[in-house]
Amino acid sequence: MSDDLPKLIETDGNPAPGNHVVGWFKGVGGKRLRYAIFKSDVSVAGGTVVLLHGRNECIEKYYETIRHFTARGLWVVTFDWRGQGLSERLLKNPLRGHLRRFRDLESDLSIFLETIVLPETRLPFCMVAHSMGALVALSMAPKLANRIERMALIAPFVELSNQPVPIWVTRLVTRMMRMVGLGWLSSGKDRFPGPFEGNALTTNIDRYARNQALYLAHPELRLGPPTVCWVNEMLGAIDRATRFEHLDQIHVPTLLIGAGNDPIVAPQAVESLANRFRAGSAVMIDGARHEILQEADRYRLSALAAIDAFIPADQTPEPAADAVTQSG
Repeated sequence: MSDDLPKLIETDGNPAPGNHVVGWFKGVGGKRLRYAIFKSDVSVAGGTVVLLHGRNECIEKYYETIRHFTARGLWVVTFDWRGQGLSERLLKNPLRGHLRRFRDLESDLSIFLETIVLPETRLPFCMVAHSMGALVALSMAPKLANRIERMALIAPFVELSNQPVPIWVTRLVTRMMRMVGLGWLSSGKDRFPGPFEGNALTTNIDRYARNQALYLAHPELRLGPPTVCWVNEMLGAIDRATRFEHLDQIHVPTLLIGAGNDPIVAPQAVESLANRFRAGSAVMIDGARHEILQEADRYRLSALAAIDAFIPADQTPEPAADAVTQSG
């Protein structure tokens, strides 16, 4: 990659929040990863939200959510996972959503916490994570007790739901393909841009169009379908992170937020996880699809209200209205 300075991308209807710092940090193996810190305008910050994205997401997709937290007097710190956004890609074809080892994501997050979050932001730290990012947080949670006060995991990727074949078949086939050196192959066809009708992500056409426009204008931010290796690594991580033995080691208070109409992670999977998770409790957003923070206001604001209530009230000022609102 070139040595250009990192930047945030803006599009019509999606301006970057002010008062921010953008930089690079080196993840495991020397991969260059883009991060950003968004500071609140209040003189004394109430703490910092560590915001973790899902697959095929980037910092720009969360500007609206970032404004919500900074309006509360919190800072937000976030980064693009390896292989996506403007962080270093992992294959010659940059559109292939690849991952060699799930533990690389955990290592990148650990480096991020130690080298960026701890020295450059404000205590206390809470973690808000979506989908794949929530799975990474869940997997790392036993090691986060002394660093993260609370976690909110939104539509956590703890099950690959509604698949045409049983998961054990997918696990076996992807493992065999990796063994013969085909882990780099794509697991499906790239159908971008997709129509709003029938999409699995949101019922809000304005936010859906905003995100599609971002990727159309800046294809360097986008990913296509995941590779065989990515799928196999995720299935292994799901198995490990949802075992009772793992969950029993988690002492960070955790709020699980499930989407009631999620075709990617069935709401029953989130409820089942909460029932086996002593440190966790679940809130279901009935009617919402997978990307709750990109949803219609009636779903999105319910999720944000649950998160606001979960973050201790004495750490932050009274919640303020979103700086940017869209019809729901």
